[in-house]
Amino acid sequence: MNKILKIQNIKINESLSNQQEVFERIAEVAVENNFSSSKQLVIDGLSAREKQGTTGFMEGFAIPHTKAAAIKEAGIVIITLSEGIDWDSLDGQPARFIISLLIPESEGGTTHLSLLSSISRMLMHSEVRDSLLNASNQEEVLKELNQALSA
Repeated sequence: MNKILKIQNIKINESLSNQQEVFERIAEVAVENNFSSSKQLVIDGLSAREKQGTTGFMEGFAIPHTKAAAIKEAGIVIITLSEGIDWDSLDGQPARFIISLLIPESEGGTTHLSLLSSISRMLMHSEVRDSLLNASNQEEVLKELNQALSA
């Protein structure tokens, strides 16, 4: 998990106003940090997945994810938003903490499912959600995620 979770993929207090802007920012981070070769393919993949059903979790979290040939290695991009945005979440709450999983096409069945499962399990714990929502910098987010995912 540590190999996939990198501090440079964590962006704090971003001012984005809708899902499309979030997807664009995720894709930008993926290309900047060299785990995707195409911004547009990441955006398209995230958008297509969202159309199948919301990735809005609960209590301010969303887990948008995609598999694409343009993704060279599995990565997680974390974006915290200065203000929550509508995500059609299961509980109707706006999303403020985005955990995006970007998976190479070839690892679709394995890495993708185990990551999604680990993160979903982690977010079931209110103390983990609270710690993540209250983290004020990249180091705190990374530390909380590493602790929660290794528990």
